[in-house]
Amino acid sequence: MAEKEGKEEKKEEKKQQSAQAKGEKKSPGATGGQRKPERAPLSIVRLSGKDVNGSLNLKRAIDQVRGVGTSMSNALVFAIETKLNIPKSSNLGSLSEQQIESIEEVIKNPAHYGIPIYMLNHRKDMESGKNMHFVSNDLLFATRQDVNREISGRTWRGHRHQYGQKVRGQRTRSTGRTGTTVGVVKKAEAAKAMPAKGGEAKKEEKAAPAKPAA
Repeated sequence: MAEKEGKEEKKEEKKQQSAQAKGEKKSPGATGGQRKPERAPLSIVRLSGKDVNGSLNLKRAIDQVRGVGTSMSNALVFAIETKLNIPKSSNLGSLSEQQIESIEEVIKNPAHYGIPIYMLNHRKDMESGKNMHFVSNDLLFATRQDVNREISGRTWRGHRHQYGQKVRGQRTRSTGRTGTTVGVVKKAEAAKAMPAKGGEAKKEEKAAPAKPAA
């Protein structure tokens, strides 16, 4: 009996020790405190008026914005990495809201962050005279305003814009055709049609009655 009781006590001690070990693994250290839950990466991120996939890295995400091309995105990523200390390999969905706002500020005002002026898409504005860079809906509005100004000024560029024709001196013989399509008759078919028309004319002349003599 004594041996059975001793074995049961040993089993209970082992259970208690294993339970304590598991509790120490789950509970944080005394000095560390409770850890904050990590922010889950977002699947869709709103960047400068465009819904961008959050799994894309910084360069590919900036490429999705209207008004930002390949060379401009390379320059913006370099400026973001040097000025904001955000690595270009980081995914857009893992960034915080403050970081995304700072990236939008760089995209809207690239000249303030060291981007050359010749890379901006709206230099020497007609009204303000400033060098600006438009993206998203601002770019569409600015382009529409420029076209309307050309049309109202009765310029040749405005005339071409008004009638939907090419503006920069391209040829329009083979491309850029608008309106209804006109069929092209092949030479062989035209040659076959010509004698048939001549034969019909001769038949009409024979069938016509002779005029009475005066």
